[in-house]
Amino acid sequence: MKIDWKTLLVCTMIPAVLGSLIALFLDIESYGAMIKPFLAPPKWVFPVVWTILYLLMGISSYFILKSKDGMEGLKWYILQLTVNLLWPLFFFNFKNYGLSFLWIILLILLVGKMIYEFYKVDKKAAYLQIPYFLWLIFAAYLNFAIYLLN
Repeated sequence: MKIDWKTLLVCTMIPAVLGSLIALFLDIESYGAMIKPFLAPPKWVFPVVWTILYLLMGISSYFILKSKDGMEGLKWYILQLTVNLLWPLFFFNFKNYGLSFLWIILLILLVGKMIYEFYKVDKKAAYLQIPYFLWLIFAAYLNFAIYLLN
């Protein structure tokens, strides 16, 4: 497949730009004041990890977009990305750790469905989502532990 660099750039920029815009409105400083569980990373880890994950999401979505059968997968991609972008507002700004935990469980389920839909169309697009899925499981652990500790 010949790479359409302009479309690939747009696909990678969409989640990265949206994630960066949301980050501008977050009360990230509240993370330092929380009682955190074992394995909680320092706050500098989060933007690094999310930059990588958003890049992988964008590349993955490009493969699906370029396929002729990817519309169902793209619907799930857009839905999960929307849910993804709302989670940090619930967690950091509203400090509603219980709702945030339920929300991240919803997100994990949506990402699982998205991976399944991507796999039916393009296996490499699905595999690129595995780090995201694993990170969300780790984030759910952190969220639940913070809910219990705070």
